[in-house]
Amino acid sequence: MLSIQDQKLLLHLRQNARISVSDLARQMDLSRSTVQNRLARLEESGVIRGYSVELGTDYAASQVEAHVSIKVFQKLTARTNRALEGISQVSQLYSVSGEYDLIAIVQAQSLEQLSAVLDEIGNLEGVERTNSAVVLETRFRR
Repeated sequence: MLSIQDQKLLLHLRQNARISVSDLARQMDLSRSTVQNRLARLEESGVIRGYSVELGTDYAASQVEAHVSIKVFQKLTARTNRALEGISQVSQLYSVSGEYDLIAIVQAQSLEQLSAVLDEIGNLEGVERTNSAVVLETRFRR
């Protein structure tokens, strides 16, 4: 279980993962070494797996996004997952219940690129069928 200080540290990092340790220490009213030790412990325990880039609003708005439901031949699930991980336009992959086995979130720079990626996914060994829904508008994101 995380301490209140660790939870506050994670909150600050979610708001700005590039914040310096010195600034974190100042904002949390802790010493720099304490913050560094907490970060190291959170990383070693797997609570913090890594740091990522959040795309700017204008750039993200220029992207075309689709949610791709994927039905997989069960014996080839692991191979299909690895192949999907190798497609850079697949930003997220979820295992789901229901008619389809996976939902991939695909982000492309154009409809043409999206079409090519959808073809690539559909042609992967292990993919039985797909169903795509292009996102027309993002109402909100948390």
